[in-house]
Amino acid sequence: MTQPNRSPGASMSRMVGNALRMTVGTLASRVLGLVREMITAAVFGATRQLDSFYVAYTLANLARQLLAEGALSAAFVPVFTRVLRDRGMDRAARLARQASAVLIGCTLVAVILGILSSGQLVSLMAPGFSPEERAHTARVTAALFPFLFFMSTAALAMGVLNSLDRFFVPAVAPALSNLVFILSVWVWYPKVTVWHLVAAVMMGGASQMALQWVWSYRCGVPLAPERPDLEDPDLKRMLKLFLPYAAGLSLNQLNPVISRMLASFLESGAISALNYADRVLQLPLGLFVVATSQAVLPMLSRIDPEDVASFRDFLRDALRFNLLVVLPVSVGLVLFARPTVHLLFYRGAFGPWALEATSGALRMYGLGLVFMSCNSVIMRALYARGMARAAMGVTGVTVVSNLVLGAVLMRFMSYSGLALGTSLAFLLASIAGGLAISRRMGLPLGLLDLRWAVRQGLPLLALTVTLGAYGGFLGYPYQGGVGARVGWFVLCGVLAVVSYFGCAALVGLEELRLLRRSGGRREMR
Repeated sequence: MTQPNRSPGASMSRMVGNALRMTVGTLASRVLGLVREMITAAVFGATRQLDSFYVAYTLANLARQLLAEGALSAAFVPVFTRVLRDRGMDRAARLARQASAVLIGCTLVAVILGILSSGQLVSLMAPGFSPEERAHTARVTAALFPFLFFMSTAALAMGVLNSLDRFFVPAVAPALSNLVFILSVWVWYPKVTVWHLVAAVMMGGASQMALQWVWSYRCGVPLAPERPDLEDPDLKRMLKLFLPYAAGLSLNQLNPVISRMLASFLESGAISALNYADRVLQLPLGLFVVATSQAVLPMLSRIDPEDVASFRDFLRDALRFNLLVVLPVSVGLVLFARPTVHLLFYRGAFGPWALEATSGALRMYGLGLVFMSCNSVIMRALYARGMARAAMGVTGVTVVSNLVLGAVLMRFMSYSGLALGTSLAFLLASIAGGLAISRRMGLPLGLLDLRWAVRQGLPLLALTVTLGAYGGFLGYPYQGGVGARVGWFVLCGVLAVVSYFGCAALVGLEELRLLRRSGGRREMR
């Protein structure tokens, strides 16, 4: 029997609570991910040798994000959530087991094809590499492709757990993967090579998969594959959504390929600099953007498709909550990109050139953080409404814009131009996605009304003035010890929180009240 929809306020509060649980779990994952990059930077610096590993890792990740965290999540979570709501746990668990069989079969085919075509893929992604560099990178790529199996099966468990309102364990699982990587490199140091990095990635992926499968079993949904019943209406609906979403998301995965392809024509180390900047960006993306968007999809899927007004109100409020937490982070990255990179990476083989290159790229990525966050939430809304064609169109806008803008801007700004091109591409994609879903609903999103814009703008202005004054009067201690540099950032964070959220409380920003209510009663699940 279909359960009635919760009130918009209760649903929004529940979504914020789920996002907070995921944020707490993701914090450990992202911090360990940064530690992982700090160790890698100290060992390898920004070199062509490491460039080859990142090209190979990116190619393996493309297939992972397409099959696992992209199309699978978009197609599986809405169907599983509605089956769970309308027909109960047993029927939903059977659907999950059938999905497991389909996913494993598709993944094994993708792994074999990836290994066989690794040379061609590297040639497409890094045409600026020499023949020797391409051959070496192809071998690394072939060795990394089985990583896709572990990540795809882990993503299925994550979708099940998120649909059951279990967000903490899926969020913290990548921390185990990063911890395994760090310990492996520590054991092999100082004789670490690119091949050691490959082995560390594989062991980390296996541990991440195992944790989530065990937790899914404990929650009553074992994921041992079951022979798919192709006449099952729920499985057919999921597969019907999977193929168009896979097609659209395959376009979206061209974005990192485009950046690295264009960067291969720049000086040595450009790809590594973009990767280091992107790794820093992944901390706020994972803590706030991914956490919110992951929590949004099951909630939007539970709303009656005919209740357009409730869907619109929930989406609008989710976007506003997202902006509440992302806007101050974006300001901080733009203002303090160089100190951030210096604190995290400036040691060992990571020298002055790498510092300037990574800082410039991070500053441009920081400008686009807001647009990336809005696009992520809007895409989940498109998935929840079953708008596969519109989702593909929005993705196409991102890819074409990224290619054109990156090719133009790199002429004037080098690697920073590539990062800025990516940021502007997500701005255009957010606009396109918002217009598409507004047309489908027949209602405007109403996101940027004047009253809300003023209430959100005043805290942002207070934050910008405070951080600008702090950086001007008390400059970052580049020559100081680690304690002094960490202390500078701690004081910066305190001032940022007090100025931004203090002003938000004074102007009565509704999203802040939601944050307080949800934070006061959350539990780790």
